[in-house]
Amino acid sequence: MSNQLSEAQALRSGHEVTRKLSAPFDLDTMLTEVVDAAREVLDADRGTVFLYDESSNELVVRVATKLGSIRIPADKGIVGESAMSRKLINVPDCYADERFNRAIDKETGYRSRCMLTIPLIGFEDTLVGVLQILNKNSGVFDEQDEFVATALAAQAAVVLHRAKLIETMIATERLDREITVARDVQMGTLPKEMPKINGYGFAGAFSPTDQTGGDLYDFVPLSDERLFLLMGDATGHGIGPALSATQVRAMLRVALRLGAGLDDVFVNINDQLVEDLPEDRFVTAFFGLLDTQSHSVRFHSAGQGPIMHYHAAEKRYDWHEPSTFPLGYMAQQNLGPGMSIALEPGDILGLISDGIYEYENEVGLQFGQKGVRSVLDAMPGGKAQELVPAIMHAARMHGGSAPQADDITIVLVRRDF
Repeated sequence: MSNQLSEAQALRSGHEVTRKLSAPFDLDTMLTEVVDAAREVLDADRGTVFLYDESSNELVVRVATKLGSIRIPADKGIVGESAMSRKLINVPDCYADERFNRAIDKETGYRSRCMLTIPLIGFEDTLVGVLQILNKNSGVFDEQDEFVATALAAQAAVVLHRAKLIETMIATERLDREITVARDVQMGTLPKEMPKINGYGFAGAFSPTDQTGGDLYDFVPLSDERLFLLMGDATGHGIGPALSATQVRAMLRVALRLGAGLDDVFVNINDQLVEDLPEDRFVTAFFGLLDTQSHSVRFHSAGQGPIMHYHAAEKRYDWHEPSTFPLGYMAQQNLGPGMSIALEPGDILGLISDGIYEYENEVGLQFGQKGVRSVLDAMPGGKAQELVPAIMHAARMHGGSAPQADDITIVLVRRDF
């Protein structure tokens, strides 16, 4: 008769929990319902749900009765043993069990007497978490309590697993939407058309590794004869570097609108990034001023390089190394004069990110400067707008089946005559 009673009680409890959890609640509300139902049915003082975090292999308190935030390794303690063994554990005397960790009681002032710990197993034998019930109000947990708790946990685990999957799906969809917006914003900051200056050709392209990336480039006309050139690469991939890249472009535009010169723009943006960026973040960048009257480019290359200068008349390449450290690395104390190059007819200035130079094939061979030279040598007299996609295509052909490992940016300035 007792077994029949416990079975009926378990069935009613399970059905009640399932009914409540079938409502369109969020996961935290569902977890609270599980704990409250378990405490009521088992006549217990407290309850806790630990959700399993597969990425860190930890059990995390998502909701508890009078208990704060706790993360524990999934293979430690009574909770961890229950999770790993997928078995219920009934501890009649917590302090007599060497597996019990008294530190939480000491921290909270609570006295754990007895405990039921039940694994929550969802679809396809997936570990969802662990339900822990503390201190039966009348004595210790018995076999009937174990039966009821097991039935309750089985019902709750399936519903919680579904809710957890839905929560993950919603979070993923929300992140995808945010990334799409970030990509649209970043792509919207790139030049929509190339500058039109008599005697010169310009071309640029950007291809991120992810939906967003840390590379950027810009052309900012200052007058009919003067054009500011920007190319940069924020460390890392994804939304964070994309925000840093967008910040650099915005600060540059504001500074130039206020009439700042090349050196002041460089120093001010660098010093602002020192304040804003985390210690492990920086931006490599090329800041250059093209004067089409003198046919010269004066520039600062902050960790960005090599900067390519193709001499058409001599069919010779110069590869200029960075002139100073990356932006945001440290405050700029004594900025040197930078570097200057003169552009003769047919000469090309190439601002090419390391995503091109370091593009590897299946055996780890990089595209390198040799790959860039091979494209230009094969297209003598090629226009900037022809050469940029040709370099991009050649790098990808070199990579073969190897995936693109870094953001790619190419900016070419060619003096046509």
